[in-house]
Amino acid sequence: MVTIVKYISAMLLGSLLLVSCNSNPSLQEYLVDKQEDDAFVKVDLATSLLYAEEDKLTVAQKDVLKTVKKINVVAYPLKGDDAEFTLERKKLQEILSQEKYQTLTEMKHKGWSLSVKYMGEDDAIDEMIVFGSDKEKGFAVFRLIGENMKPEDMIRMLETMDKDNVNLSALKGLEGLF
Repeated sequence: MVTIVKYISAMLLGSLLLVSCNSNPSLQEYLVDKQEDDAFVKVDLATSLLYAEEDKLTVAQKDVLKTVKKINVVAYPLKGDDAEFTLERKKLQEILSQEKYQTLTEMKHKGWSLSVKYMGEDDAIDEMIVFGSDKEKGFAVFRLIGENMKPEDMIRMLETMDKDNVNLSALKGLEGLF
């Protein structure tokens, strides 16, 4: 009897482990894998380094920045006709098409296809992802990690980044891509 209970317990535990294992790669796993790949440009920065003149930001913009803790950027600058570019872009698109990444918006801007996705609750985002791709320049993934970020605030913050107050030296290595 004890052997049967042990056998059933082992089977249940094994089944739970198989069910709980997720074979879908996460964005974080992808970004970590690319840290040592020289074909990619990597930048990790605090949001405080992103704005050249933080004193020119409004109180609302400063409040939004306080909800963002860190930004990870991984970019693949295209160097000619690159089959690896197509493969890596497809991997990212598959990762970001997973159900856990909810689409906030998609748009085109200056030749770039942009997709903005997030993880978390609709009114309290924990992670926001901006994936941009250009067939002539390459692609980039911006991963904003924070607490209780609000979608409308994140869109406003992205809009402010289009202005002159962004510190581009903080994104060293990415200037040719944009």
